[in-house]
Amino acid sequence: MHGSAERSAEHAHAEPAPAGHACAHDRSEGGCAACKVRLVSVCAALTSEELAGLEALSQHVHLDPRQALFQQDDRAGAVYNVTEGALRLSRLLPDGRRQVMGFALVGDFLGLALPERFTVTAEALAPTALCRFEKGAFAGLVTRTPHLLQRLYERAGHELTLAQDHMMLLGRRTAEEKVASFLLGLRARYGRIGHESITVELPMGRQDIADHLGLTIETVSRMLTRLDREKAILIVPGGVRLMDIPRLEGLAAN
Repeated sequence: MHGSAERSAEHAHAEPAPAGHACAHDRSEGGCAACKVRLVSVCAALTSEELAGLEALSQHVHLDPRQALFQQDDRAGAVYNVTEGALRLSRLLPDGRRQVMGFALVGDFLGLALPERFTVTAEALAPTALCRFEKGAFAGLVTRTPHLLQRLYERAGHELTLAQDHMMLLGRRTAEEKVASFLLGLRARYGRIGHESITVELPMGRQDIADHLGLTIETVSRMLTRLDREKAILIVPGGVRLMDIPRLEGLAAN
């Protein structure tokens, strides 16, 4: 993991907009109401008036590839909504090894559990944009907005399902089954945000996938090559095309 070699946005140059400056990336002049990400995020639960209140709390953060949003054990003073790009969520184990806990995609919120300190390091895999909300101010908005709280519960349930799926991946599965399950799971996540396609974008590298699945990078590369050779997938620039979904689903179901 890059560790102290990378500076987090909480402490360095991924500058949030000045306080009171509305988060306005990927939007028209309509602000939050016109945000393309709103409908796939918890923000979809808010009325126009409530969106205006949320927008008043938001700051805009941009990250370059490999730049950390926050580091493991940093004080958790904010929550974030991913509006563009993707992040790797990793944890440094006591023996120095890195475990990739997951990947945050467009529409995902980070920090919703609101611990006092972050339990993972979040690093951008590509140019990434987020809306940042101070923890106390966001908690106050949630308290005043019961239907937003309901959407947060739903999001928490989705994240719990992802965690359970990950535990299964690390269980008694072959390497080929793990890779097939990972690809199908990522395709399903893209589908949730309206990006339905047989081509699955892979913003993460093979080492990231290996550290997520508990495999070596050589094994991940070998499994991808095997699936490509068997015409279950087609490796393309930036991702893979799922050519034989029933075959992949059969592997994932084992």
